[in-house]
Amino acid sequence: MKSLLSNIRVLDLSRVLSGPWATQMLADFGADVIKVERPGGGDDVRHQGARLKDRDGQPTAERTVFLALNRGKRSIAIDMASVEGQDLIRQLAATADVVVENFKAGDLVRYGLDHVALRAINPRIVYCSISGFGQTGPYSHLPGYDLVFQAMSGLMSLTGVPEGQPGAGPQRTGYPISDTTAGFYASIGILAALHHRDTVSGTGQYIDLAMLDAQVAAMSSMAMSYVVAGEMPQRVGIRSQLTCPYQDFDCADGQVMIAVGNDKQYQQLCTEVLERPELATDPRYTTTPLRVEHREQLVPVIADILRRQSVDHWMARLRAANVPAGPVNDFEQVLNDPQIRHRELLQRVPHTLAGTLPIIGNPLKFSATPVTYHRGPPLLGEHTAEVLRELLQLDDNAIAALQEKGVVA
Repeated sequence: MKSLLSNIRVLDLSRVLSGPWATQMLADFGADVIKVERPGGGDDVRHQGARLKDRDGQPTAERTVFLALNRGKRSIAIDMASVEGQDLIRQLAATADVVVENFKAGDLVRYGLDHVALRAINPRIVYCSISGFGQTGPYSHLPGYDLVFQAMSGLMSLTGVPEGQPGAGPQRTGYPISDTTAGFYASIGILAALHHRDTVSGTGQYIDLAMLDAQVAAMSSMAMSYVVAGEMPQRVGIRSQLTCPYQDFDCADGQVMIAVGNDKQYQQLCTEVLERPELATDPRYTTTPLRVEHREQLVPVIADILRRQSVDHWMARLRAANVPAGPVNDFEQVLNDPQIRHRELLQRVPHTLAGTLPIIGNPLKFSATPVTYHRGPPLLGEHTAEVLRELLQLDDNAIAALQEKGVVA
């Protein structure tokens, strides 16, 4: 059975997170993703995270951040700064359907690897540039990382302890959300452009994606209250600004998150879970707007009840009553959760050093073309010779000469 993108080749010039996240998604769908890395050092995230152990339990040079972003790819180490290296990349681009890069705006022009140069060689290429601020505008030349875009996008104005309370102030999310958000937008845009190429135009196109733009767009459900009504969303911590109770609660041995979204769920919470029917009929709490208005009276009452029993006790009752809720889990609890286990989110891929490598798999479940995992994250330059032979028809002598010059590794 052919995979979704078995006919697509991706030349991945990206590094760190946003670009690799997008190209890993394409690799999961079956695309042949060729990752171009610097000889010697490789992608910056090869040096971030915990070390992978080999078959004998000994630490290797491979680290977890790289492993999380690069399964399914082939690594080829090419010196992009050299003229011969640039020529090799152009030759590879001639065989590709997609090019992805996330250098600063304009950086690849000096190497002759920008979208104008590569699409002149291969007009069918879909070329996606991911940068901090985009290819145009007053900030386009500036560098930036996830933390900057969480701040500038307005995300931190919504995240953290409410003003006036202890610990108030902006907080970042626990993972690089701006990078992954941009990666998702990139993969969506690439697939749309490939569809247009193959069904309408016959030619590729250029995609200019800014991480700042992506993060702002992803928060439109919150931003629209200001755009339309001039109402500024406020930092409210975990709880919701729109409904109540919708927050974390302490139990005897942990925490639960309860997310009541409507009046019926609130009634079920009071009568079937808490066994306090008078809370369901109290005129202060009968509708969502009233509960939000009187949350400071309602929430402490609920909190006092919940802290008397265990998480398992309350979760059993909440699920039986169909009240949306979940425990606040660490990763051990996540991966042992029966729902996660049933959905097979924990997968294994082959790895050159470790034998097999546990990964968090792709969440998409396709009925006819399921995601499969045939190749683990590559070692630096693991496929250099293979790719040069297969795609550029270079023989062993030619490859050895390039290695001797330091053009490839």
